[in-house]
Amino acid sequence: MRILKAVLRDLLAGTRRAPDPPVGARGKGLSTNPLVDYLERHPNGRQVHRLRHYFDIYHRHLARFRGQRVTMIEIGVFNGGSLPMWRDYFGPQATIVGVDINAGCTRFAESHIDIVIGDQSDRPFLRSLADRYPDCAIVLDDGGHRMDQQIATFEELYPRLRSDAVYICEDIGTSYIPAFGGGHGRPHTFIETVKRLVDRLNADYSTDLAALAPDAFTRSTDAIHLYDNVVVIEKAPRGKSETVLYGSEAPFRYIGASVSGE
Repeated sequence: MRILKAVLRDLLAGTRRAPDPPVGARGKGLSTNPLVDYLERHPNGRQVHRLRHYFDIYHRHLARFRGQRVTMIEIGVFNGGSLPMWRDYFGPQATIVGVDINAGCTRFAESHIDIVIGDQSDRPFLRSLADRYPDCAIVLDDGGHRMDQQIATFEELYPRLRSDAVYICEDIGTSYIPAFGGGHGRPHTFIETVKRLVDRLNADYSTDLAALAPDAFTRSTDAIHLYDNVVVIEKAPRGKSETVLYGSEAPFRYIGASVSGE
């Protein structure tokens, strides 16, 4: 796994570099993002290696959990630098759970930071993880990045997250890299799995229920956000969308069938 992760990091470092933020937005040496603020205040801390734009994605989708009693599971501990970053970001009521296959990562356990050793492609292990943290609100998959790992982790953990949870899988560019089991257009990559999730999110509009019908994912998912190398899936209970009409003046009528079939 370490070799694969090194390959991925080298590929990303060699192909993409986000532009530096505007100087005027940084104030006294700090960014406008509290995650980056923390890292800049701890230049001698354990390493955190990410694409720069990831931090804005994290803050955009996770800020609402700050200061709450929340459990976050991060798959992939690596050098352990992100664990205290998350604890600082969410506050003293948060529990951060780092999951890694490397038993040496247990050294990073401390107050409000749990370390669980296991293989994210092992479905019984993932189910035991969900049993151990039944009120988990956030999963960040930054693990081995192989197709079987990303798909198994999503399929086992997402349904078990609390109803307002956020699921993030990063480095999904491996879906296009054969060394990780990917390849453009290959049917069993994580990116193709996400494309099918888009269909399931919109299943209420399917007229071929044998091929696509609303399911538990449809009823529990609010949004799917696709970014450069990251997907964010947000949960929220929902029924079939309702049409509303405002205003009374209507000088024109639809020509042809409307989306309501009228």
